[in-house]
Amino acid sequence: MKAPFIDTLNLPVVAAPMFLISGPRLVIECCKAGIVGTFPALNQRTTEGFEEWLIQIKTELADWEKETGKTAAPYGVNLIVHNTNPRLQADLEMCAKHKVPLIITSLGAVSTLVDAVHDYGGLVFHDVIKKRHAIKAAAAGVDGLILVAAGAGGHAGTINPMSLVADIKSFYDKTILLSGCMSTGRDVASAMQMGADLAYLGTRFINVEESLADEKYQQMIIDSGASDIVYTAAVSGVSANFLQASLESMGITEELWAHKAKVDFGEELKVDEAKAWKTIWSAGQGVTTIKDVLPLAELVARMKAEFRDAIEAQHKLLEKYG
Repeated sequence: MKAPFIDTLNLPVVAAPMFLISGPRLVIECCKAGIVGTFPALNQRTTEGFEEWLIQIKTELADWEKETGKTAAPYGVNLIVHNTNPRLQADLEMCAKHKVPLIITSLGAVSTLVDAVHDYGGLVFHDVIKKRHAIKAAAAGVDGLILVAAGAGGHAGTINPMSLVADIKSFYDKTILLSGCMSTGRDVASAMQMGADLAYLGTRFINVEESLADEKYQQMIIDSGASDIVYTAAVSGVSANFLQASLESMGITEELWAHKAKVDFGEELKVDEAKAWKTIWSAGQGVTTIKDVLPLAELVARMKAEFRDAIEAQHKLLEKYG
């Protein structure tokens, strides 16, 4: 069964939850524009602050729906399912209290968490980079799989998206989301052609006015191309894609990129590793087509036009080769 909200969206897109980037303003504007907005619970330093964000999102969207007569797209929260996250249970209870429509889980698919979300009527989508992870997540009862393919921002996989989608669709018939290198409406249409139900975009939404990204971060994305993205485990101990210029600015040179453990940033950054992430910036290979910073609504409108143009071009191909 596919996620029922898909047919209500303006565009089949989920704005991925990005560490230190996604906040209430970005989520709210995504939902108003008819795409799914999400954020990591850990972007708020406390569970109390997390609840304040949930209340803000729910209140502003409810007011907007009342004023306009329109229906906002659902929003979602990313929970890190790992024993190093001491807030998991408290944040999950807060999601249940406020009936968060969509939970995105990372670093672990646990059936008890899935059951807890299902109990209040929510859906669970889970990040995977390979078939083995997908099988485990499917067994846990998740409602959707987010296939993080080669070239995606953050903790990406290394498998080509065409192969990854085909591999997962061979045994999984629920909602499939594809992530990796997508920045335009044409890219979203391509994801649908490959068999995905939704496109899952992160890097493109760093460069909107509503994101929490530093202006220097946004400019570095504009100035970068696909070849400026480095896949390394040297930052977090887990392989991920980063902007080369931001790595070099912190002294992480090409000699260190091959390290499979965290680079030692020194005692100060060990105390608060988030400081490192404020200057070492993640991005996917989709930077190659990002050349501006736009209001979220304007970006979605442009992507919708690109999406329609791409679908119309496919119809012309069908006429030619059908």
